[in-house]
Amino acid sequence: MPIGDYVPKLDLWTGVTIGVGLLVAPVAIPVIAQVARPLLKTVIKGGYMACERASGLLADALETIEDLTAEAKAEVHAELIAAKEEEA
Repeated sequence: MPIGDYVPKLDLWTGVTIGVGLLVAPVAIPVIAQVARPLLKTVIKGGYMACERASGLLADALETIEDLTAEAKAEVHAELIAAKEEEA
């Protein structure tokens, strides 16, 4: 059954439910917003802290890789110099 063909059952209880929803909505929406704002702020703050921590870990990892690369280059350079000296 395609969604476009859906026709809701219109009876007394459907009307009552919609009416109660319309009466409660102006009171419920601000209350929900007051509760949701701090919760959403906490979630955003946690995500930001996680990104900052991940950024720090990534910077440390990149520094370690750069150090290892420099050490490897120095060792290769020293080995090449030693090999040239042995040939001479």
